[in-house]
Amino acid sequence: MNPVQGAGARGPRDPLEALRHGRVRGDQARLRAATRLLEGTFYQEMFKAMRATLPGGGALPESRGEQVFAEMLDQHVSDQAAMKATRGIGEALYRHLARSLPSGAPPPAGPPNPLCEEA
Repeated sequence: MNPVQGAGARGPRDPLEALRHGRVRGDQARLRAATRLLEGTFYQEMFKAMRATLPGGGALPESRGEQVFAEMLDQHVSDQAAMKATRGIGEALYRHLARSLPSGAPPPAGPPNPLCEEA
């Protein structure tokens, strides 16, 4: 059974909505979901910083629509990267914090992602 059930506001597999509304079951699954979301936020901020280093200019100034599209693209890519990652900040943070869960020792590295449909 997939621990994420139901549809969120942004779509059927919106991880943040699933986490907020209790559709992720179990302490380990909720911790893994939260650390993956945090990793996605980290990636998004990194992409934003990288975009800020690009030189501006060109024939036409960048419109607000293009800025919004770039932000949405960065968010999507960041979320996808974090959901698929098996070795990253999210996994390291999960393994560290999982030790404090009532179940004891953290599970082995790379368990299925509770937020991905493929898992």
